[in-house]
Amino acid sequence: MPIYLIRHGETEWALTGRHTGRTDLPLTENGERQASALRERLQGISFTRVLTSPYQRARRTCELAGLGAEAKVEADLHEWDYGDYEGRTTPDIQLQRPGWNVFMDGCPHGESVEAVSRRADRVLAALRPVDGAVALFSHGQFLGSVAMRWIGLPVPEGRHFVLDTASFGVLGYEHGDIPVVSSWNCKGQGIEKLKVES
Repeated sequence: MPIYLIRHGETEWALTGRHTGRTDLPLTENGERQASALRERLQGISFTRVLTSPYQRARRTCELAGLGAEAKVEADLHEWDYGDYEGRTTPDIQLQRPGWNVFMDGCPHGESVEAVSRRADRVLAALRPVDGAVALFSHGQFLGSVAMRWIGLPVPEGRHFVLDTASFGVLGYEHGDIPVVSSWNCKGQGIEKLKVES
């Protein structure tokens, strides 16, 4: 049962490094091209379930990737709620709070690390019984959190897994029962494998 973790295409705020949680931004023209490039990579995969974040950047990416007709909105796939840090960049936040990292510290008046971990666990609990490939269209930092919970690591380890716009990772199993991140940051062309074949 592979789970494809697909980040939405570029938005104006993603381009400038501004944290985008609840702000419902559209894709840029380049973001639309990026999302369309995913179609070729994903075609031919028979997805048992396709879920998308409620935000338009994820829904539009899903549509341009060719999976919009079969997608269902899943509220738990929304991005981290950045609270007071919505729309700000990490360097700007660190001027006020040195060393801040969302995966370690959460956000004031937004989501805590623990809340995001619980949400990621809910998503995965609902998917574990599914027989077949699953596509999740969501957001970079939340998908990093999902990947960590899949392999049994705490959410803060997600800070080591950057997922570019309109790229995806694949979760699966090694030897039938060991949860792994088998691919990461795959784009419309080319693929980066994490797994070392033995």
